[in-house]
Amino acid sequence: MKIKIFLSDVDGVLTDGGMYYTENGDEFKKFSCYDGMGMKLLQKKGFKVGILTSEDRLINRNRAEKLSLDYDFHGIENKFQFIKDFCEKENVKMSEIAYIGDDINCFELLSNVGIAACPTNAINKIKSIPNIILLKSSGGNGAFREFAELYL
Repeated sequence: MKIKIFLSDVDGVLTDGGMYYTENGDEFKKFSCYDGMGMKLLQKKGFKVGILTSEDRLINRNRAEKLSLDYDFHGIENKFQFIKDFCEKENVKMSEIAYIGDDINCFELLSNVGIAACPTNAINKIKSIPNIILLKSSGGNGAFREFAELYL
């Protein structure tokens, strides 16, 4: 299967799924530098890499910018429809997309991409998708890197 694009959910995949707030209301998240390196390794091999998240938070935009991602999709409620439209626009097949997600809002997309994966902390409905790659790593702890290395 020829994959051209690797996409990742953010919360629960690139992070541990926690939402951390200070008393002043500042939000912070823990991202793994292993995942960032996994994205760089894929880009060096010629793959396009990006994030796809239903959240629209500056912290996620900052992470995407720091990693120089090819795609940076935020505030996407219907991920499957968005990527279906994206594929038409970019002349890419859904089978050429690899995606890693962990929760219910990723279910339809994970069920239709070329290669689907989930971290070990994904919900059971996601883990039950036929042919999904169940990773050993949890979100925020190198799950994307594990996915990248398995493919490479």
